[in-house]
Amino acid sequence: MFRQIKRRLYHILETGRTPDLASKCADWIIGGLIVANIIIVCIETVPAIQAEIGRYFTYFEWFSVAFFTLEYGLRIWVCVEHPPLQDMHPLRARLHYALTPLALVDLIAIAPFYLQFLIGVDLRVMRIFRLLRFMKLAHFSPALVSLGRALTAERRALGAALLVMVGMLLVSAALIYAVEGETQPEAFGSIPQAMWWALATLTTVGYGDIVPLTPIGKIIGGVVMLLGLAMFALPIGIIATGFAREIHTRDFAVTWGMVARVPVFRHVDGQTIARIVGLLAARSVRPGGIIVGREEELRGLYLISSGEVEIEGETGQRTLLRTGDFFGENALFGAEPGRSSVRAVTQVDLLFLGAYELSELIRDNPQLAEEIDVLMRSRQASLANKTREI
Repeated sequence: MFRQIKRRLYHILETGRTPDLASKCADWIIGGLIVANIIIVCIETVPAIQAEIGRYFTYFEWFSVAFFTLEYGLRIWVCVEHPPLQDMHPLRARLHYALTPLALVDLIAIAPFYLQFLIGVDLRVMRIFRLLRFMKLAHFSPALVSLGRALTAERRALGAALLVMVGMLLVSAALIYAVEGETQPEAFGSIPQAMWWALATLTTVGYGDIVPLTPIGKIIGGVVMLLGLAMFALPIGIIATGFAREIHTRDFAVTWGMVARVPVFRHVDGQTIARIVGLLAARSVRPGGIIVGREEELRGLYLISSGEVEIEGETGQRTLLRTGDFFGENALFGAEPGRSSVRAVTQVDLLFLGAYELSELIRDNPQLAEEIDVLMRSRQASLANKTREI
């Protein structure tokens, strides 16, 4: 019983694991509480508001800490259901999870509240740590996780770009010091003093509090402004390229895994799977939408990227397929299509491989024909295990 509860809580807390109502409600509640905390941390710094309803902010903070503490404890408890941790000892698995970036963010979100009872913490410092709760939104945004991975993957290139930026800062400060040092000793009397102007100019902010007066100094200033544009374009380009590659890699890995799980493709080489991935077309269907009508023929293989699909046969038998399953192989492989209808039970994302594309693959990979023959004999038995009468 506890195992079932733990498994269910894992699916609810881990966003994107299940599309059911409980999971969506948990995501909205936790996300809403995080946003509410950020808003309150900001508005409670207004003296008039703090004096009027400050005590309610305190009550809300206590509630938030209690809620986030419970959430953190539940995540630690159910983390053993995470596939990469299932083979570990429960204690080791929980320790491993507790040291992951997302778990550390969850801990930072609540730790300062408890630390203030042990050590004296300035209220302003507390507010800074409470604002870090914003980072908990990474639980609900795979894009933020992908961005973090992109930054990690491009750390060497970003380090090189930072080195270039520091070099440009030093050179700019040294040049303006050499030209303007005697004219404006109060502003450019030393290289450290000139760094303020160099930094403001390279970032194209140009406060105007310090400006060169000599003609050569103005020329140097113009060149530094142009270099500043290139200086910021370099790391931005690196991050954008890394982020796009990370998103593509993630989607490709998911699609690759789905294709590799289809029995007919299980024993083909990686080059063939990569080719299949490139031939797949994406399609989304809303809940209740008809994917294939009863009078239509299945003209390709459908892989379920996310969601649930129900197949209703001629006799009223219904087969429920979920994320990672597939259908349409009977018609695709030349069998007579039955009078079945396929509809989406939930929001469904599908990947489609047409019959023509598969025939081309079979022509180039004769071993696929044998796999198809084996699949045709065993597929009916495997689907029977998924079938339920309604």
